[in-house]
Amino acid sequence: MEIVFITTNKNKVKEITDLAAAEAKEITIEHLDYDYPELQLYEIESVARESANYIREKRAIKTPFFLEDSGLLIHALNGFPGPFSAFVFDTIGNEGILKLMADKRGEERKATFKTVVAFCESANTAPRLFVGTAEGKITERGRGAGGFGYDPIFEVEGKTFAERSPEEKNRLSHRGKAFRKLLDYLA
Repeated sequence: MEIVFITTNKNKVKEITDLAAAEAKEITIEHLDYDYPELQLYEIESVARESANYIREKRAIKTPFFLEDSGLLIHALNGFPGPFSAFVFDTIGNEGILKLMADKRGEERKATFKTVVAFCESANTAPRLFVGTAEGKITERGRGAGGFGYDPIFEVEGKTFAERSPEEKNRLSHRGKAFRKLLDYLA
């Protein structure tokens, strides 16, 4: 089976294609670099659903296709940056997040990384959503040379995502969990 992954983020493409190769040899991921408008909504599920609907309704895309939206939800900041994570990262980056968290200690540093995969089997079907989360904390400084985005400041089980191999990160990450749910559905 061939499915199209719609994203402009080449790092996400690598993660997903690596995961698909490792877990589902009968599924081929075709990448479509299409910059659709990212709606600014208050829930990650809504962003993923409405983005998929936009693509399904406004553009003739080969189906089936999927896209994903992810967000970092920092508990002490009432879930900020949440669905605005990409904008916040582009604006203040990891250093800005670390400054916002400078006075937080211990349990106050808890955070959740969340991914919602929106899958459309055809142009006539509503998107089906698959959610994955990773529970962790925000570090006091960036660590590691791998990964991308918030990976150097998001720690799970003693290591940041940036300190892990791609295989380790895919096993534990929000994106890996959501995508495996899609693979289970397709199986």
